[in-house]
Amino acid sequence: MTVLIVTKSDDNSCVDNVTAHLKERGVGAFRFDSDRFPHEVLLAEHHGDGGERMRLEDPSRGTALDLADVSALWYRRLAVAAKLPRNIDPKLQRPAIDEARAVVLGLLAAIPAFRLDPFENVRRASHKALQLRVARESGLFIPKTLTTNDPNAVRSFWAECEGRMVTKMLSSFAVYDEAGREQVVFTNRMTQDDIDNLEGLDLCPMTFQEEVDKQVELRATIVGGQVFCAAVDSKALQGADVDWRRRGLELCDAWTPYELPAEVTAGLLKLTRCFGLHYGAADFIVRPDGRHVFLEINPGGEFFWLDPILPLSRTLAAVLAGEGRLW
Repeated sequence: MTVLIVTKSDDNSCVDNVTAHLKERGVGAFRFDSDRFPHEVLLAEHHGDGGERMRLEDPSRGTALDLADVSALWYRRLAVAAKLPRNIDPKLQRPAIDEARAVVLGLLAAIPAFRLDPFENVRRASHKALQLRVARESGLFIPKTLTTNDPNAVRSFWAECEGRMVTKMLSSFAVYDEAGREQVVFTNRMTQDDIDNLEGLDLCPMTFQEEVDKQVELRATIVGGQVFCAAVDSKALQGADVDWRRRGLELCDAWTPYELPAEVTAGLLKLTRCFGLHYGAADFIVRPDGRHVFLEINPGGEFFWLDPILPLSRTLAAVLAGEGRLW
């Protein structure tokens, strides 16, 4: 048995942790750094009357894998050709990246093995508007949310939220300053000045939500049919109260295990089954009155900082090895 781990070269410790737990179970793992394909990782895919022969080889690591030996595929991160040399003719660079991506996605689709999770399921589950609808239908409580490029709609929503509103992006979004440094766009609290100056909204739609009072924030991680949850008091650290990710590294050690109410756990499992997912990382706010408010689920969400307090890598390895699968 061999698990194919699709990731990228600068991924974090979770890949090594899962690999170690697979090894404990006698299961091999092959790491495919998708950002190093096609210039550093070799692929050969043969199709004919006799069937298929597919092989990956990583010369720098001295490793190779016959994909007929793959028992499971962990779709962890996809960054095809991200490290492609930049001295390629600009007219050819984009086609080279697109072709490499098409080849990798086709290869992954052709492997007849269990996958965590199917690429098409991950893509579908990533749509935030669909998430909110399915979450509500699954019995989870969601905040009032508006996505628009209409300033008048924003002002009406501001009044509906009684002047307590945040704004967030639906995509992985960053702005680069004059020095080329990445400035991540976090969730931000709206002010009256923001409402009075909505110029540019017609050029880039945004998502707005009612601001929810916080007792604690939660990260609930679903692995197979199990839900593991941790809580953090983001109000305890200045600058983290609106979006804990803004001070995420400093809060790594502040998370503690948390027991979700049974009805919230049931709603989360219904949500992931609707999307055909074995894995997902969901964010919640617990209000002072005890209400659990679902914000979003990330089908490829991070978990490395929770591994010391929750058995996430161990459980994920078990699912990849064939235990606790839902289908």
